[in-house]
Amino acid sequence: MAGAARVLWRESRRRRCWGPEAARATALVGFPQLPGCRQKSSHSFLSRPDNPNLAYHKLKGKNPGVVFLSGFLSNMNGNKALALEDFCKSVGHAFVRFDYRGCGSSEGDVKECTLGKWRKDVLSVLDELTQGPQILVGSSLGGWLMLHAAIARPEKVAALVGVAAAADYLVSTYQQLPVELKKEIEEKGEWKVPTKHNEEGVYSVPYGLIQEAENHCVLTSPLPIKCPVRLIHGIKDEDVPWETSMKIAERVVSTDVDIILRKAGHHRMKEKEDIKLIIYTVEDLIEELST
Repeated sequence: MAGAARVLWRESRRRRCWGPEAARATALVGFPQLPGCRQKSSHSFLSRPDNPNLAYHKLKGKNPGVVFLSGFLSNMNGNKALALEDFCKSVGHAFVRFDYRGCGSSEGDVKECTLGKWRKDVLSVLDELTQGPQILVGSSLGGWLMLHAAIARPEKVAALVGVAAAADYLVSTYQQLPVELKKEIEEKGEWKVPTKHNEEGVYSVPYGLIQEAENHCVLTSPLPIKCPVRLIHGIKDEDVPWETSMKIAERVVSTDVDIILRKAGHHRMKEKEDIKLIIYTVEDLIEELST
């Protein structure tokens, strides 16, 4: 493996001496406000004359700020995003969560979305809604987009935390399909991807999105990313194999790279212990960048 990437194995959490607010935010004394049950606050919109308006929620605070990038067809109200927001609030750091165009409360038609358009959404949020250095936390597809953001805005992106980062995975999975199935998808203009993460049991992926995504693959050459990178992945991830995080670590030129494998972790990394690990990782980076 290139550089100084380390592989860390995590089965149980470490103990911290935190104040009561930070402890509550990370469930060290239980979840008084489970993210899935708490009352969701109202959101604002980022107006963009030539692009769909983006729904977002922002906390003002100290730098480095934290920006959460959600997964494929997900939204900003997931457990990880809300838990990170609670944590940032408890320690007084800035935080932004938002919906990509066509997803959640943002404007736009998801059938017209592409990876390139979602990349523009991320850059719009960085340019318009944040000031100073930011830690990007990218979940699944968001882990792919955070790599693009770090390359496009190196002066703004101070660190990366990938959570089951799915770099290139949509394209690589499609390319492994049988020729007959790929021909059928091309003719129908849609790829029905089996999933356990929605009621329908499938994600409907436009063929055009797959084609366009090929222009944004990042694992074919070295990535000019020099900031600290932390890659958290579950060994039991059935959607994006943990080896994808290994490939990302090999490609980034940064020498400050850790890969954290959770033996019991699944793709969504939404259990209490998973979320604690994500927050511990972000807190470590905040401390590192603040000294």
